[in-house]
Amino acid sequence: MSTEQPRTTTTYRDRIRDRPVPLVRWVAGASVLLLAELGAVLAVVLGTIDGLVTFVLGSSPLTGAVGAARSLPTLLSREVVPNRGYFTGEEWMGTFLGLEPKYAWLLRVALIVVYGALWCGWLWFGYVTFRRHYRVADWTPTDDIVDRLRGHQWGKFGLVVVALFVLMALFAPAVSPTTMEQNIQDPYSYQIQYFSEQTGEVETTTVGAANRQSTSKGSTLRNVGPWQYDDFDRFHPFGTLPSGKDLFTFLAYGARISLFIGVSSMLGAGVLAMAFAMISSFYKGAVDLALVVTSDSIQALPVLMILILAAVVFSNTWIATLYNGALLFIALFTMIYWPYLWRAVRGPSFQVAEEEWIDAAKNYGQHPAQIMRKHMAPYIVGYMLIYASLTLGGVIISVAGLSFLGLGITPPTPEWGRAISVGQPYVASASWHISLIPGFLITLVVTAFNAMGDGIRDVIDPQSEQGDEAAAAATGGGA
Repeated sequence: MSTEQPRTTTTYRDRIRDRPVPLVRWVAGASVLLLAELGAVLAVVLGTIDGLVTFVLGSSPLTGAVGAARSLPTLLSREVVPNRGYFTGEEWMGTFLGLEPKYAWLLRVALIVVYGALWCGWLWFGYVTFRRHYRVADWTPTDDIVDRLRGHQWGKFGLVVVALFVLMALFAPAVSPTTMEQNIQDPYSYQIQYFSEQTGEVETTTVGAANRQSTSKGSTLRNVGPWQYDDFDRFHPFGTLPSGKDLFTFLAYGARISLFIGVSSMLGAGVLAMAFAMISSFYKGAVDLALVVTSDSIQALPVLMILILAAVVFSNTWIATLYNGALLFIALFTMIYWPYLWRAVRGPSFQVAEEEWIDAAKNYGQHPAQIMRKHMAPYIVGYMLIYASLTLGGVIISVAGLSFLGLGITPPTPEWGRAISVGQPYVASASWHISLIPGFLITLVVTAFNAMGDGIRDVIDPQSEQGDEAAAAATGGGA
């Protein structure tokens, strides 16, 4: 028999005051997990704020604070588990516990995956704690949604791959076998040590000079493939680029750009789409007609041509310098994709606008903005999650395609499409990895986002079907 006391209080503050132990326990666990990466988290937060302040004021007041944050201990870092070293002919020097670099790198990546899994598990435990101790209702529709998602294999596959993609982007400095500053941005400003078999001594050279001798250009004599070492004892999980730079490092940091553009543009487009959908369904008439004409006009434009034209026109302007051009594409994708998302949620928004509780809220004199926020938005946000996740993969492909054409993110900032472009001449050679590996990753990630969207759709509306009904819902009930 359950010994829990009935939750009769009406506010979260009262329920937490009556039963603080479960929340304190969860916060304590989350704090321990956060402390393990405190230096990296503070460095990212302060670095972002410093970048914004520098753009607005023209000065960098937080440089010292960012440096201090980076000096804080971080458990999952290359400093704690280093994989860069050299082989003397008998043993490895400079690596973690004297391990071979590939095993030291694998150990660090495995620890990062475990850390991500711990966070996912602890967040799930937090949801269970909230449901058991602080939620008023014993059951809500969310419980059935979560239970159905746990049994949706295709959706779980997408969720796992997307989680790994996000983990790769967030922990790019740690999962990479080297750093972006050393290997990609400014290789001639950094030096490495290696053991020379000719002289029998440890020698020093710049990273740039080592890259010139580690190129992958199609020939078996000039190629560093996946899971190989170069002549300077540097391990390359995915091989090297034609420039000799590490491909895995390039793709890990490129994942950050793709994720940032995709999530930010879908967030902006989703907010606009939901706002316009609720406005059009609430006021109907001329307002809805104006939005229909506007969305149809934008949808009639050739998306690829608009992106190419905008990339060329704004290439030499100040907006193209913001985050290496990423903010320009976020603005473009937001303006291009909101009509598609608006069409997707227009039908459900009209449906909820006809419900009795909306009429009751109007009769009680609630403000239209309050009605939309409290009574309409919760109903259509699930549909927005479905179509935003399905559309996000298209954004990633578009960014990669523009970079492939040389119109995407400003070099030398990594982007997956640029790797495919530079490796295109070597597809049928020993350097096949340059194009095929990023191409496979793009396909896998886009498929995962689609799978996750399918899973969200099926668990929110279990009676929906894969084909015609989804397409019909996307029309939003017609113009």
